[in-house]
Amino acid sequence: AATVLPLPARVPTGRRDVSPASRGSLAVRAAASDDAVWSRAVQFRPCIDIHQGRVKQIVGGTLKDSADGKADSETPETNFETETSSAEFAKMYQRDGIFGGHVIMLSRDDGTTQAAMNAVSAFPGGLQVGGGVTAETAMPLIDAGASHVIVTSYVFRDGAVDQERLDAIVKAVGKERLVLDLSCRKKGDDYYVVTDRWQKWTELKVDEATMAMLASHCDEFLVHGVDVEGMKLGIDDELVRRLGRHSPIPVTYAGGARSIADLELVRGAGDAKVDITVGSALDCFGGALPYDEVVAWHNKQKELVRA
Repeated sequence: AATVLPLPARVPTGRRDVSPASRGSLAVRAAASDDAVWSRAVQFRPCIDIHQGRVKQIVGGTLKDSADGKADSETPETNFETETSSAEFAKMYQRDGIFGGHVIMLSRDDGTTQAAMNAVSAFPGGLQVGGGVTAETAMPLIDAGASHVIVTSYVFRDGAVDQERLDAIVKAVGKERLVLDLSCRKKGDDYYVVTDRWQKWTELKVDEATMAMLASHCDEFLVHGVDVEGMKLGIDDELVRRLGRHSPIPVTYAGGARSIADLELVRGAGDAKVDITVGSALDCFGGALPYDEVVAWHNKQKELVRA
C-alpha cells in the first residue's frame, strides 16, 4: 500500500543559493568560487523514480513491458510507494541545496510524464530527467526546468550506438545538457550497456574506449549497476573502480548503496571522482538510512576538499 512519510527536517548546508534560473551544467555553475569546490567534491545525487504517476522505488531488472503494452498492467517488484508528490521531493532537494538529482520516468503514461514535469518545475535547474527521452521530447523537459535530459535506449539501438540519433539529440538540447545513461550488467569480466528498461543487452562495453568516445557528445554519464540496483545489498565496487579510472567527464554511480560506509566505499573505489545515488535505502523512501545523514555526508565532502 502507498504510504505518506514525513519528509526529513531541514538540513543546514552552508552552501550559498544558486539562482533557480540557472539550468547549466555543474561545471558552468562551478564558475563561482564556492561552486568550484563542489565541482571537485564527491556528491550525493538524489533520485525521484516515477511509475504510473507515483513516486516509487523498484527492484532493478524487474520492470518489464507488459503483454498489452499498458503501464497499468506492469507488475514490477516494488520496495516503496508513496502518495507524496514528486514535486514535494524536488522541493526537499532544493531546500537542502542538493543539485544534479535524477528524475526517472519508469512507465510510459501521461501521469508519469506530468509528475516528472512537476518535479523539474518545482526545482528549476536542479534536476535531470530521463526515461524514454528522445530528440523530439527533450526540449519540453528542459523548458519545464530540467537542467539535463538523460538518454539510453534512444541512442543505443540494435546493440550499438545509433550515431544519427545521438547527433539529433545533441542538436536538440546541446552537449552541455545531455547525460548518457550507461547502465550495465556484468558478463564474464566485462560490463555491457543494457537498454529498454534493462531488458536488452548491447554489444557496448563500459570501458575506457567507450567512455572516451561518448564523452565528446555529453556533459555527464549516469551508470546504474543493474545487478544490484534496488536490492540494498551493497555497491558494485569493481564497477565503481572502473568508472573512476576511465571516465573523462563527471560520472554518477547508482545501485545497492545502503549505508554511509557504502558512500565512503564509492569515494575510495572511485578515487573521489564518482558521485553516488542513494534510493531505496533512504528513510524518505522507506529504508533505514537517514536522509539527513546522507546530506550531512554530502556537505562534509566540500570541507574535505578544502582541507
